Amino acid sequence: MALVKAKLKNLDTDQIVEFQFNPTDYSMSKSVGYSDAVDIGGNVPRPEFTGGSGVVLTLKLFFDTTKTGADVRSTYTNKLWALALVAPSAPDSTTNKGKPPMCEFQWGSGPAFKAVVTQITQNFLLFLENGTPVRASVDLTLKQAVDAAIFPAQNPTSRGSSGHRTHVVEQRETLDLIAWREYGDAAQWRFIAEVNNIDSPLAIRPGTVLSLPPLEAR
Repeated sequence: MALVKAKLKNLDTDQIVEFQFNPTDYSMSKSVGYSDAVDIGGNVPRPEFTGGSGVVLTLKLFFDTTKTGADVRSTYTNKLWALALVAPSAPDSTTNKGKPPMCEFQWGSGPAFKAVVTQITQNFLLFLENGTPVRASVDLTLKQAVDAAIFPAQNPTSRGSSGHRTHVVEQRETLDLIAWREYGDAAQWRFIAEVNNIDSPLAIRPGTVLSLPPLEAR
């Protein structure tokens, strides 16, 4: 069986960041929020569910360019750093300012994991005589941005349902995130704003009911 390389896909640019070596392991964690409800006369407060958090995926990666003598940063790791840097060409629909891109972790037949990079740490392990780094390890932390149980489509070019849908805005949701979930394209936040007569993305508030017609209705 042919070796399948793990990779990250920049969902804003469609650029693929292929790992030089597959990770030997990775970890996934998730926090679940509860608050303590007062139980008068009881020994233990009753836990009340307040909401879940995104799954956190942690990877340890290794890169080596000793055979070629090339800089390991420009050859491999700078592409990972780009996933943690603000991209002015992809503004947040709420602030209209640049934000880091959303990405997707892919490896074989496993489910695609749509996320944002929340932390990156690079350790340089070997250098040429002139100081050029030729070996490095990278610890990468990704936080889930899309609930695959609700939005199962794996193809970023997939479109939403052909029928007319509505969506109730939740806390911390932005138009570009809603557009990505519904249409598979964050840039369609402008379409949502136009359909719902939203003059400013800052006007969106939790509880707002949005109309989400198919893109073909334009």
